[in-house]
Amino acid sequence: MSETIVDEYSSPISVERLWRAGICDFKNLMPKLLPQVLSSIEFLGGDGGVGTIQQYKLIKANEQFGDVKDRIEVIDHKNHILEYSVIEGGLVGLKLKSFGAEITLNSTREGGCLAKMKIEYEPLEDSLLSEEEITRIKDGTLAIMKATEGYLLANPDAYA
Repeated sequence: MSETIVDEYSSPISVERLWRAGICDFKNLMPKLLPQVLSSIEFLGGDGGVGTIQQYKLIKANEQFGDVKDRIEVIDHKNHILEYSVIEGGLVGLKLKSFGAEITLNSTREGGCLAKMKIEYEPLEDSLLSEEEITRIKDGTLAIMKATEGYLLANPDAYA
């Protein structure tokens, strides 16, 4: 039985800048912005498009999850939609059979961006994630958005 987590985040940064920084250059930017979490992100196959497999090297504080590998299922640069599935690591294999996410960035009237996240997961042995685990997943996504937004606000010419 599949479960769903949804969340959204509003940013004053334009869709185009957030997309270029937070999605297209995620591999390079996130280890710089979140060194307390990630030491590096490597492409194990592909060039950043559909089918690309990425490996996230987590710092020691997160070793209980090991490195995480995901595969890009959809990357739609025109409509600003990214879909990926975790194929190894994280909660997959520990508590989950599967974990997939869709991130959609939409323009706001004010010129900013509304980021929407939808995660679908299938638990192992019919045990649902706890509220604390769901909060950690949402907080992790929020930390990435806030770090990207903070960087772009501090560097107005970056990814312009």
